[in-house]
Amino acid sequence: MSDWGPVFIAVVLFVLLSPGLLFQVPGHHRCVEFGNFQTSGASIMVHSLLYFALVCVFLLAVKVHLYLD
Repeated sequence: MSDWGPVFIAVVLFVLLSPGLLFQVPGHHRCVEFGNFQTSGASIMVHSLLYFALVCVFLLAVKVHLYLD
């Protein structure tokens, strides 16, 4: 049995927190922009910090596990 929880959480958060896909913080003209498919260095940094924080919360604090046979 292998634990696929960390892999699933990391992939889903990576897709959802890609800058410019669903939202972008900070945006080019506003604080938050939705679905603009553009990115900047500051938004990459903010999204990577959000990704790291959420991965830590889900994997260390919540301890998400998913076992597939």
